[in-house]
Amino acid sequence: MFTPSSNDVRRFFCEAFRKQRAGEILSPMDAIAADWIAHHPEYDDVLADADAAVARDYSVEGGQANPFLHLSMHLSIAEQVSIDQPPGIRAACNALTARLGPHDAHHQIMECLGEMIWKSQRDGAQPDTAAYVDCARRRAGA
Repeated sequence: MFTPSSNDVRRFFCEAFRKQRAGEILSPMDAIAADWIAHHPEYDDVLADADAAVARDYSVEGGQANPFLHLSMHLSIAEQVSIDQPPGIRAACNALTARLGPHDAHHQIMECLGEMIWKSQRDGAQPDTAAYVDCARRRAGA
């Protein structure tokens, strides 16, 4: 199983950003990342300097959102929706997208994903994917 380090993830997003800006050929994953990066121009300065991005601390105590975590969650949700895993996430996302558009739909699902991960870590238990999908469905009004 591929388990990238946080530095690998940061470099991946910075490289996708660089390639997109340079008009270079993007891999399928680069293209998905570049699409979500385009929704977040507030991250452009961070993504423009890979070395600084790797060195920066985004601890909770620092009070700043981690752009790489945020973009990674967009990618995770996009992958989940593409394969409907966990089952029902695609329908919930489609319902949210119809109401809010794709970006805001992802942000709603992101809240549910973050809650599921937090509870799993807090309880030392497996992630509750049924609760995750139910949360997304509730937000969709389904």
